[in-house]
Amino acid sequence: MEMEDQPLDVQWDNLLDTIGNRIGKRPADLNGVLFLIGVQELGHGARRFTKEQKQDLMHIGICAVLSLSSYYELEYRDEDGWPHYKLLRALPVSDLSRQDQLLRLHVLEYFKGV
Repeated sequence: MEMEDQPLDVQWDNLLDTIGNRIGKRPADLNGVLFLIGVQELGHGARRFTKEQKQDLMHIGICAVLSLSSYYELEYRDEDGWPHYKLLRALPVSDLSRQDQLLRLHVLEYFKGV
């Protein structure tokens, strides 16, 4: 059975296991995965980040994965190398459960290309 043919929750658990095997610690939730994507997109490697930087990295992760469906586009990198995205089109208005599902689907797609 192809990975794409499995239910979303099975695909998600498999991804968390894969990430855990690669970095030595399984992410606890979607926010943890989005943070890791933000660190990857920043490209500065693993280091300590402030609480504000961690929030910024999760935002970068969200923008990076949603750019796969043209919701966001990388606009520029600032003098410190931090990526800045611009919103291209509004996200569908939905409840938190659907937003979570949308992000998880995009995260799974993101990791297909990594």
